[in-house]
Amino acid sequence: MKFLQKLGKALMLPVSVLPAAAVLMGIGYWIDPVGWGGDSQLAAFLIKSGSAIIDSVPIIFAVGVAYGLSKDNDGAAALSGLVAFLMVTTLLSTEVVSMITGTPVDAISDGFAKINNAFIGILSGVIGALVYNRFSQTKLPDALAFFSGKRSAPIVTSVVMIVVSFILLYAWPAIYDALVALGTWMSGLGAVGAGLFGLFNRLLIPTGLHHALNAVFWQDLIGINDIGNFWGNEGIKGVTGMYQAGFFPIMMFGLLGAAIAIYQSAREENKKQIGSLMLAAGFASFFTGVTEPLEFSFMFAAPLLYLLHALLTGLSLFVSATFHWTAGFGFSAGFIDFILSLKVPIANQPFMLMIQGIVFFALYYVVFRFVIVKFNIMTPGREVNEDDLDAILDTQSNGKDDYKKVAQIILDGLGGPSNITSTDYCATRLRLEVKDQSIVNDKRIKEAGISGIVKPGKTSVQVIIGPYVQFVSDEFIKLLK
Repeated sequence: MKFLQKLGKALMLPVSVLPAAAVLMGIGYWIDPVGWGGDSQLAAFLIKSGSAIIDSVPIIFAVGVAYGLSKDNDGAAALSGLVAFLMVTTLLSTEVVSMITGTPVDAISDGFAKINNAFIGILSGVIGALVYNRFSQTKLPDALAFFSGKRSAPIVTSVVMIVVSFILLYAWPAIYDALVALGTWMSGLGAVGAGLFGLFNRLLIPTGLHHALNAVFWQDLIGINDIGNFWGNEGIKGVTGMYQAGFFPIMMFGLLGAAIAIYQSAREENKKQIGSLMLAAGFASFFTGVTEPLEFSFMFAAPLLYLLHALLTGLSLFVSATFHWTAGFGFSAGFIDFILSLKVPIANQPFMLMIQGIVFFALYYVVFRFVIVKFNIMTPGREVNEDDLDAILDTQSNGKDDYKKVAQIILDGLGGPSNITSTDYCATRLRLEVKDQSIVNDKRIKEAGISGIVKPGKTSVQVIIGPYVQFVSDEFIKLLK
């Protein structure tokens, strides 16, 4: 759980870029809802500007996660993440797999065409960071000294990714093909199958394997072709579109309820920052149907909430399919596509999806708010425990302007550099791992004027600094070096 929460925190940097892209694309689609840039230069400029980011989400995750998970947030770690991503996506591209295995291109699993996805980006970032953290201080013989230290991390990463790619060469298509078989089976279950599709669609988002199910239901893999038939006004009214309609109440309403719950659950000192993120991410979800900024903000930090989100998505598709309320999308289930789908004759009682959406807005809000508070889920902005409500420093009145002095006192109290194994910080506190917690001198640390010390594990120490923790952390890291 500690690693997942750290991963969730690392994802906040790349995720913060996505709302801007969604807004650009949303405005572009609004200007030119038919031609999607083909009938307006301004719309084309905005849409392509946004898609430059959205289409590059995997590589943004690879770089951002590697940077965020590295022990000192160094650019060499980000380079390692980039190298890892380029290695695996190149080695597992359809053409290269065909070359390696001696198999005709048309016989290669469709899974390899989907290898460029968010999961591979995150995996690359994690591996790049782990390699960097392990090898960034490596010293090589004099003849190879140029490649010592941080320069060795991308090199070692490239070797590691050859092994990882070899494993995925056999694992990835097997999993992908199994999911296609699962989707084929679900397609015969009617409304229940639609609900199961919604559930697994969301559950598989973190792995990128949702494309396998999408191909079954949305494309023409086994003859359903829900998107193509809907926009072609072909099929059965009230049935065609059943694998799309239930997403509208979730993306336009449900996730907004979740965003408000996350905002209201954040600590007071963090609400301004979290509010701006939730506002932008919520707008992107409602207007364009781009849900990644919201989902990735809690996907890893709070897996329980993401499971509930997947279950509620499945419920939404089941409800809309049961009552035969249908609408469709070309891009995603946002406001723009909903308005456009109203013009399609095969759409059936689409405005009922808005009523369903209001219900799901309330459902998401109540469920998320209850679970976050009840189980003290660490959603964005809740990094500080509830019993630390008065732990924020007044840096001016307590003389915290000398951050180096504060860092030195804390380091002394922790037993010196030799006792520190890792350091990080969140909104208000230093998060440290030590070799021997018994030599940590709480009294000495408190001489720095800090508000409190928390020891959540046998080797974990958290020193509560306040909103200026970054500056103390910067000085702390300098002292360690």
